[in-house]
Amino acid sequence: MASNSSEAAEAASPGMPQLDFSSFGNQIFWLVVTLVVIYVILSRVALPRIADVLAERRESISNDIAAAEDLKLKAGEAEVAYHKALAAARAAASNIVEAAKAEIKVELAAAIAKADGEISDKVAEGEKVIQEIRKDALASVEDVAKSTASALIGALGGKDDAPSVAKAVSSEMKG
Repeated sequence: MASNSSEAAEAASPGMPQLDFSSFGNQIFWLVVTLVVIYVILSRVALPRIADVLAERRESISNDIAAAEDLKLKAGEAEVAYHKALAAARAAASNIVEAAKAEIKVELAAAIAKADGEISDKVAEGEKVIQEIRKDALASVEDVAKSTASALIGALGGKDDAPSVAKAVSSEMKG
């Protein structure tokens, strides 16, 4: 029976207190009071703080964007200045290269002229030596021709007449 009495007590109880129609008025009153208090706290304390934070963020973002635009402009100006400096450096390097080439050409022309002068001097000396060798060779050829002619005449049984042989060889050598 004890279990029957507990079951009967549970059946007689209204169940969940939120669903008890007799307390709906109190529940609605406290709901309205709680919502008003939450609204007042949010509108007076939390929402102004949130609005201030959002305003600070907007201001910070706009300042950052302005600073970024300024830096972008400065970077563009720096790039233009860099390209100008680079072009000037290239032009200066080109001028230096051209000046060096011109200087090298002048030095090369002077060295070539000096070498040509030395070569001309050596050629002139060589021609003198060749002329002397020719004269000596012609004289030697004439002497060899005279002695060979005398030896041939003597070998053939003729009379070796040195003056007539010398005259004949000289006239043949002159043409």
